[in-house]
Amino acid sequence: SVMKSCSSALCVLILLITTFTPGWWMFLTVSSDNKVVKSALRTLSVSVYVVFSLSVSESAAPTVTVELHDSATLPCPKRCSGVVRWTMFHKPTEVLAECNQTSCRSVKEGYQMIHDQYLKGDLSLTITDADLRKRSLYTSTCDGKELCDVQLKIEAVNRTVQIPPGEAIVLKVDSPDPVEVTYMSTAGPSSGQTDPRTLCSVKNHKLRCYEGYEDRVSLTSVLELRGLTQSDSGVYTVRDRETKEALYIYRVTVESTHRSGLQDDQTDPGPAGPGRMTVLLGVLLGVSVCVIVGLVVVVVRQRRGNQRMRNERNNTEMNELGNPGEAQRLSSPTTNQEP
Repeated sequence: SVMKSCSSALCVLILLITTFTPGWWMFLTVSSDNKVVKSALRTLSVSVYVVFSLSVSESAAPTVTVELHDSATLPCPKRCSGVVRWTMFHKPTEVLAECNQTSCRSVKEGYQMIHDQYLKGDLSLTITDADLRKRSLYTSTCDGKELCDVQLKIEAVNRTVQIPPGEAIVLKVDSPDPVEVTYMSTAGPSSGQTDPRTLCSVKNHKLRCYEGYEDRVSLTSVLELRGLTQSDSGVYTVRDRETKEALYIYRVTVESTHRSGLQDDQTDPGPAGPGRMTVLLGVLLGVSVCVIVGLVVVVVRQRRGNQRMRNERNNTEMNELGNPGEAQRLSSPTTNQEP
């Protein structure tokens, strides 16, 4: 499908490249004993192949772009009643995943198809971990007949970090291929730097750093650059040493973590935290208890006063009932009797 969709000019170019390049390369290599010439010819052949691959893929195939180590789904909205197989364009005999009417299977780890989707006419391929080695042009076939071509590209992982002076930055270099770390100052022309500068390179887990960085850099599973100063602020790029394709991009600012507008001996009070809230609740609870206790005391005293008044009134009535004669004498008028 790739060859069918190319333009006439591109097809002629492809024909010329594939016809004459191998012959010229073999002729010049055999006829020359110069190692430099042979190396140059070999590099030219690789470059021609890369140009050929990119020309074909960009002119014919849709592109799926994901970040490094993310999952990727290569679409293929087609139907097939037979066997569907996915391969890389440059490795057509190495099957990655396949489906038929009864089931799907992952031939190579990290690649899969879903049978329900296959039955519905969705022949997509899922790549669970898109690393740099999986950057390629992929092709699906139905019983050997090409269906879909999809180009997978990997974006670099971008990170922005702020680091206090004197601390270290940790850079990931988890690529199976040789990588290099470059640095570009963010100070602009005032720094005197116009192009990225290579700091270190890593190949087969062996570290090589350039002058001024040998004592500041160490390599374990990551690369660590120690003793940062403000002059180290800039963009650090971890990239493939051969293809120059970026894997990780770190935008680093080296500066103090003090908040602006505060002196060194000041602290930001910030919002009310759990401690302050606890104190506030304690104060409110104490005031509430005092008010309740005061109300209880007032009510008790009032009830005692009322009870005392009722008792005194009852005692007075009882005394009057206990001496009726005296009460009658006191209440009747005085009369004088004659002897």
